[in-house]
Amino acid sequence: MIFHAPTMYRKLLIQSSALVGCVGGGVCLGIYFERRKLSEYFDYPHLPGLPLCGTVSAASPLTIEEKSGVPVPPPIPNDGKVAPNRVGQIMKYGFPSLANIRSYDDYVLSYDQRNRVAHWVFEHLTKETLKKNETIDRSKCEFREDPSIHQFFRSTNMDYKRSGYDRGHLAAAGNHRLHQKHVEQTFLLSNMAPQVGPGFNRDSWNRLEKYVRKLTDSYANVYVCTGPLYLPRRESDGKLYISYQVIGPNNVAVPTHFFKVVVMESKDRRLEMEAYLMPNKAIENDTPLHVFQVPPESIERAAGLLFFDRISRDKLEKINGKKTTYI
Repeated sequence: MIFHAPTMYRKLLIQSSALVGCVGGGVCLGIYFERRKLSEYFDYPHLPGLPLCGTVSAASPLTIEEKSGVPVPPPIPNDGKVAPNRVGQIMKYGFPSLANIRSYDDYVLSYDQRNRVAHWVFEHLTKETLKKNETIDRSKCEFREDPSIHQFFRSTNMDYKRSGYDRGHLAAAGNHRLHQKHVEQTFLLSNMAPQVGPGFNRDSWNRLEKYVRKLTDSYANVYVCTGPLYLPRRESDGKLYISYQVIGPNNVAVPTHFFKVVVMESKDRRLEMEAYLMPNKAIENDTPLHVFQVPPESIERAAGLLFFDRISRDKLEKINGKKTTYI
């Protein structure tokens, strides 16, 4: 029997191509149907910028239903007072990153296990959600460890004791006054970072938080991303070094700076963005907030994050109060 090598190789090539095509087609169909099912849950035509392989962990002990073998995010336990697609609302314009994400009833964060503080915290504010609820009692709130974080990587109250730093909220307690559970969850230590108290956490940073809440008087939706930064400083040898203090038995990192990146959405869907960067130190109380405005891309580069990546920058009418050249 005579074998024709070219003919054999041709057949093998055709068979391999067919196999690859079948596998690729199956993967594409799987992706399509998985996105479709999850999109129905979130009640949005597209998922927020979250890759297929990414996961969002519920911070409270919830069970995840399985329908047709596809994991479906669990409804938030809130006695029917909050829509089950709250995570989708908060993260409507994309996730800055996908490391160790925790979803709480009214905010979402990405946790930095090495530094024992969050990479970022995301909130969605409206005039309705900020209405004061007279039944809310902040005095009942206690700073406590986050049980959803592995004990190796948690910060504890002992870390802050006699450290000289405040347990500074990233998702501000004043932003979550609709239900008692919401405000209590902002006191989880995963939502804290060491902040200088007088002149910063209790003053200038607090003024910025109040300003962001005030934006809901003029805009239908306000989306806020807050987080720490560890920025380089030039030392006496002329070289740049990133140096920061750690506190407590768990070596909780003390950020050199904090950022807030805010997107404001009007009733007619017009979008504006503001970005703030503040040093973690005492600041003169009469310093105007606009002094701390910076280009959002400077924070993105320093933090290794992409903010609101589902919004094309040419859709923003203003950045830091100045009209863009896009529109």
